[in-house]
Amino acid sequence: QLQLVESGGGLVQPGGSLRLSCAASGATLDYYAIGWFRQAPGKEREGVSCISSSSTNTNYEDSAKGRFTVSRDYAENTVFLQMNSLKPEDTAVYYCNARYVINYWGQGTQVTVSS
Repeated sequence: QLQLVESGGGLVQPGGSLRLSCAASGATLDYYAIGWFRQAPGKEREGVSCISSSSTNTNYEDSAKGRFTVSRDYAENTVFLQMNSLKPEDTAVYYCNARYVINYWGQGTQVTVSS
């Protein structure tokens, strides 16, 4: 059974960078489209970025454009979210989602952007 584990979150100052990882086990991610979502305190969960199964298509929430990059390493069965120029409003728990007929979610990783 496919399982997802996010990691790479932490505390970073405004303008800093983090690289989140979504490591899969139990099945290959090759056929899944992957989405990154986040939920901030007092906010609804929102989509941040998505990448197609082939990595040929990516998209980003408007506030993430130009700052975040989603990618995947097929050999490592892992998806990444590189986050640069982080802002306090990026503070949230970040979740990985794998979609191929059925959706799978990871447990999330906390990102805190604060001076």
